[in-house]
Amino acid sequence: MSTLGPRLLVKGIRSTIGCLQTIHDLRPSACIRIVTHAHKRTYYLDSACGGAGQTQSQQSKAELISAAPGLSQRNLSAAAGSLKSQCRPMSRYNFLDPGDVDENTHKALACRYQRHFVVDPDFAQLVADHLKGDLTERNAAIFECNPGPGVLTRALLNSGAQRVIGLESDKSFLKDLQALESRLDGQLEVVHCDFFKLDPLGQGTMKPPSMYSDKLFNDLGISEVPWTADVPVKVLGIFPQRNERSILWKLIYAIFERTSVFRYGRVQLVMFMSEKAYLKLVAQPGNLKKYQSLSVLWQIACDIKLIQKVPMSSFVISSKGHGTPVKNTQFPVDHLCLVSLTPHPNLFSSDLTHANGAALIMMVKQCMTKKKTQLIDHLKAWSPENGSKVLTDLDLLEDIQTGYVFPEEYRIVFESLHQTKEFKQSWIYNETLNTETTTTIV
Repeated sequence: MSTLGPRLLVKGIRSTIGCLQTIHDLRPSACIRIVTHAHKRTYYLDSACGGAGQTQSQQSKAELISAAPGLSQRNLSAAAGSLKSQCRPMSRYNFLDPGDVDENTHKALACRYQRHFVVDPDFAQLVADHLKGDLTERNAAIFECNPGPGVLTRALLNSGAQRVIGLESDKSFLKDLQALESRLDGQLEVVHCDFFKLDPLGQGTMKPPSMYSDKLFNDLGISEVPWTADVPVKVLGIFPQRNERSILWKLIYAIFERTSVFRYGRVQLVMFMSEKAYLKLVAQPGNLKKYQSLSVLWQIACDIKLIQKVPMSSFVISSKGHGTPVKNTQFPVDHLCLVSLTPHPNLFSSDLTHANGAALIMMVKQCMTKKKTQLIDHLKAWSPENGSKVLTDLDLLEDIQTGYVFPEEYRIVFESLHQTKEFKQSWIYNETLNTETTTTIV
C-alpha cells in the first residue's frame, strides 16, 4: 500500500475536520417554529426558540423557516388550509382526508404498546414536506414503520409518494390501514410486520409481526441491487426509546455485514431518535463523553444529516392501552430529532468488505473501550512488527489516544492492518465477541 496516499488523506481529514465547527451543532439559528391555529400546538427546531415567557399570541405570529437548504419558506398554517386543493401525482384519487385529530388521538392511546404517534395533520405534512424531493422517485419504495392511525401515511401520499409500504406491528390498526389501501391504486401496501424485529436470532417459522427480511422483500417484489446503485428503499419511522441503542447496534452490524435489509442495497433510514442518541452519533474526536464506538462506526458507514428537531410534546405517546397519554416527564429527553442515515456508496473496498466488516467493528469497540489508551498499544498487539509502521505511514503521533482518532482514520488503520501478513482476524470470533454481539444487538 503506498504511504503517500493515506498520509495525504489523513492530513486532509485533520486539517479540514479538526479546524471546522461541526455542522451537526444544534444551534438556535437553526430554529423552526410552526403554529397550527386549530390545535394550539407549537413545533420548533430548537428549545432556545421556545421562549419561556412567550405567549400563545406572540407565538402565533411566528413564521416557518426552513432548517435545510433548498426548502421553501412558508407558513404551515397557510399550507394546511391549501392541502385540500392538492392531488397526488400519477393518481386519479383526490386529496386524502387525514381525519379528526381527537379521533386519531383516541386510537393512538388505545394502542397495546408504548409508542410515539404522529396524529396532527400539520406536523405530518411538515415531515412529508422535508421528504418531498424524494417522494416522487419511482425506483425507491418508502417503508413507514408503525403508521398507526395513518396520518403521516396520508401526508406522504398527498405529497406525491408513489409507493408506501406500511409496516404495522399492532393488529388494531390494520383494518383501517387496509381499508385505505383498497381505495388506492397500488400506492399503498400494508404488511403486518415490525421493522425493528426483522431477522431475529434463530431459525424456523416466524409469526407476525416478527419476520425475516428476505420474505418481506420477496413478497414485495423488491430485488437486490449493487451497493453502489441508488437507494432502493427509504425507511421512515420512530426509534422505540426503550431499546434505541440496541437497535442502532443491530443496524450498524447489518450495514457492515450487508445482512438483513442492507443485503438489498443502500437502504436509507429516516428516523426520529432521541437528541441524546443523535449527538452521540455525530460526536467528534476529543469529546470523550459523547464520542463512542457508535459515533465512529456510523460516521464511517453513513452520511448523517439532521432534518428536523421537535419537542416531545409534538407526539402522542401511548401507555400500553391505558387510554391516557404518557407524561413527558417519564422520558429523559425533551426533543426527538428526525435524522437521515444514508450509507456511503464507497463504504466497501478490497480491504473492507462485508466478509470482514465485523472485524472493523470489533477493532473499534476494543479501541474505544478506554479512550485514553494509546492506539499504538492496540496495534502492536494485533501486528507486533507493523503496528508502529502503520502510524508512521499515516503521519499519526505514536502517543495518540484512541479517543482522539477520527472515524476515517480508524478505517485507514484497519485497511492498512488488513494488508499485513501477520494481521489475523481470528481473534474477533472469540467468546468475547460472541457474548458482546448477543447481549448488545438483540
